[in-house]
Amino acid sequence: MQRRDPGVRIAAPITFHTPAHLNHRPTVAPPPHPLILIGQACPVSEPASRDAHPHSATLRRLENSSGKLAAAAISRMDATLPWYRAMPPENRSWIGLVAQAGIAAFTEWFRHPETPQAISTDVFGTAPRELTRAITLRQTVEMVRTTIEVMEAAIDDVAAPGDESVLREALLVYAREIAFATAQVYAQAAEARGAWDARLESLVVNAVLSGEADEGAVSRAAALGWNAPEHVCVVLGTAPDGDSELTVEAIRRAARHAKLQVLTGVLGSRLVVIAGGSDNPLKAAKALIGPYAAGPVVAGPVVSDLLAATRSAQAAAAGLRACAAWPDAPRPVLADDLLPERAMASDPVAREQLVEEIYRPLEEAGSALLETLSVYLEQASSLEGAARMLFVHPNTVRYRLRRVTDVTGWSPSDVRSAFTLRIALILGRLADGEAQL
Repeated sequence: MQRRDPGVRIAAPITFHTPAHLNHRPTVAPPPHPLILIGQACPVSEPASRDAHPHSATLRRLENSSGKLAAAAISRMDATLPWYRAMPPENRSWIGLVAQAGIAAFTEWFRHPETPQAISTDVFGTAPRELTRAITLRQTVEMVRTTIEVMEAAIDDVAAPGDESVLREALLVYAREIAFATAQVYAQAAEARGAWDARLESLVVNAVLSGEADEGAVSRAAALGWNAPEHVCVVLGTAPDGDSELTVEAIRRAARHAKLQVLTGVLGSRLVVIAGGSDNPLKAAKALIGPYAAGPVVAGPVVSDLLAATRSAQAAAAGLRACAAWPDAPRPVLADDLLPERAMASDPVAREQLVEEIYRPLEEAGSALLETLSVYLEQASSLEGAARMLFVHPNTVRYRLRRVTDVTGWSPSDVRSAFTLRIALILGRLADGEAQL
């Protein structure tokens, strides 16, 4: 600090240095806070003699009054700003230094008005990182406005006789410039924050899709506003050409309209959406389908949380690969509706699911159901033909087929379901045969 008058100190810019033992770079580095941006270094003009200044008397009085002006600004903040009163004493003391630094920066600017420099550069240089995280844009504006108002009210006392209009005009220009500078750095910080959030979101989406989701991914998702909904599913499709940021924003708009939480990203040629808040994956996929490019869109099964979303993502990815085998598949389509194609494409999860959810329940329900279903499918879905082969009445066949539907959820009379049931029977018999070897 430089001493201008006994008992009055002018705050000099303080540069924050990170201790060496804390100088470790995280995997994803967050963007700097706007106030840190405001406090970056800038060119400083060479000091000049005060007596050579055209308004040297006003300059001396301004320097000598900086301490009183800072104290008056802090007093007004305490009286008019509730958020300032609610702050811890340590933060309030740092804000006092920030106010004094702002007055000192105005003094320096008044000394060299012709020198191009970033007016707001040193205003927040005295603030530690902890304080910059605690002050919002609104609070920053209120703090600057209060300090400017105090300085404006003191113009008649600070300015030398005849310099009142000069000092007032200088203060107005300074207030305008610092307002524009503050808005600019907050806008830059918002852009940096958006880019950082996009990168963080891509990490979460990629972790879920690759099966590497862990508690770290959950923490990153929480930082992005993910509120851990009870129902989660993953929707996959082809990403459209063009700006991926526009695609992501379109997904967000659709999600807000459908009241869904989403984590989304464009990974290569695929548009991946992790949707939370709906227990109906097909409904969620239909709500989000607009931004997808032409082609299949597959929704994975609903799971309980983000960690389990890997299972939904893998099912959706396998379904997307297998969609070529079902050209007439609806859009969107459930991954579970593509089980036979996935099984034929060597998806072990689909094979196991067909055996465990169709073949095993039928086996446990009795050999009559398995036999009837097998004969019915072999007889081209003919009730009479199956009845003749089984030596039973057609109504018995009809009753057993209804039982198959009740047990498996798939209707043998539906062509698509019959295909799924046939694949399940084949895989189940193969599994039994391998078990006997």
